[in-house]
Amino acid sequence: MGRWRAEGVTEGQLAQTTRQTILKARELRKTMIKPEIMLWQQLRKKPLGIKFRRQHPIGSYILDFCCPSAKLGVEVDGLAHDMGNRPERDEQREWELSQEGVEIIRISAQEVLDDPADVADRLLRYIQSLR
Repeated sequence: MGRWRAEGVTEGQLAQTTRQTILKARELRKTMIKPEIMLWQQLRKKPLGIKFRRQHPIGSYILDFCCPSAKLGVEVDGLAHDMGNRPERDEQREWELSQEGVEIIRISAQEVLDDPADVADRLLRYIQSLR
């Protein structure tokens, strides 16, 4: 969480990231799913000088990707995100993160599988529009 602190994202309830969440994020980096790997291959190059992090913890949540300078989180959603109470949980998570000033963009895993370069390009254009 310290990296976000300097950028003023830690004012609310999610300010404290536990060691357990950090360790879980590290483990998730080792076990990313194929769409996440494909998107990371595009984003890790720091296109246009925009830095992304993968499996980044904020409070008790772990974002698939985040761009700290834009206060933007990116979630790659597979079919499981449409099942059970997952949509409600995702909505609650987005609301809590928005209270921290973090906007979440959800992208379907299929979109990434179809054209990861296009998904990365759309993300970059969106971030540029925020500046």
